[in-house]
Amino acid sequence: MTQYKTLALAGALIASVLGAGIASAQQELNLYSSRHYQTDETLYANFTKATGIKINRIDGKEDELIQRIRREGRASPADVFITVDAANLQVADEAGLFAPVKSKVIESRIPAQFRGEDNRWFGFSYRARVIAYNKDRIKPEEVANYLDLAKPGMKGKICVRTGGHVYNRTLMASMIYNHGDDKALDWARGIVTNLARAPKGGDTDQIRAVAAGECDVAISNHYYYARLMASSKPEDQEVVRKVGIVFPDQTGKGTHINISGGGMLKHAPNKAAATKFLEYLASDEAQAYFANGNNEWAVVPSVKLSNPQLDAMGNFKVDQLSAGVLAQYTPKAQRFIDRAGWK
Repeated sequence: MTQYKTLALAGALIASVLGAGIASAQQELNLYSSRHYQTDETLYANFTKATGIKINRIDGKEDELIQRIRREGRASPADVFITVDAANLQVADEAGLFAPVKSKVIESRIPAQFRGEDNRWFGFSYRARVIAYNKDRIKPEEVANYLDLAKPGMKGKICVRTGGHVYNRTLMASMIYNHGDDKALDWARGIVTNLARAPKGGDTDQIRAVAAGECDVAISNHYYYARLMASSKPEDQEVVRKVGIVFPDQTGKGTHINISGGGMLKHAPNKAAATKFLEYLASDEAQAYFANGNNEWAVVPSVKLSNPQLDAMGNFKVDQLSAGVLAQYTPKAQRFIDRAGWK
């Protein structure tokens, strides 16, 4: 009897250990991310503290990660894919990588404008595509609208990154939707005609070029300017002193915005953890962190922010175009960019 009891206890112990191992495996999330912001580290750590779910993260460029998920197929360990820009989310969606997520939390908190078709992906923060201008050379009313950048008076005055970059591709998509094919194509051609230099560098480089007098006007995401505002470096403060920004189209459709977002993958091995993570990104804590950590705006309207740079920029009218609809126009946008010669 003693021998049997010993064996029974040993068996129970093994079962307990194996059960703990299974539970532990279930408490993991495999995240593929093309968001390269150091501030996200704290966001992920906070999720683990709140839920006990460990995050295993693989970082990379969006195209590389999408191709990796496709190659891995059903054997992919990835649970969630996060990236920037609706165009990248659309590429992943059209490749059949995402699965619909049923969550009352997400549906109640994230406005429909920031959700993809059938809730296969979600936007968790948004950024505005603004116009930066040299305060000594340009009056803000001269660049009040995106269309103003294509006018003859802007010839030789514009700096912008490459047309093929996803930020400009999605802006072009909004121009097609809001103004029609012909006007949008003419606009892209006008941008090319009015360039002060060949497109190169990132958005911060464009703003610095405006301050240095290499050009008078640039197109940039707002948070690059916000980072300069928050910098303690004298050279960055000098850039802010020389350069102002305009939120375009305030008397029309409103300023074009884009998103950071993600979704649960079709073959996610940890679907419950994936849903919890996506719900967490819609929480007040995470939403505020997107804004305060990376100078993006929260998509949940009720979230209160504490960001001096965003406060200084003030309120502005946002283009209400759905991110899902916007993303569908990005393939045509790239074709128009190519036709216009926007390298």
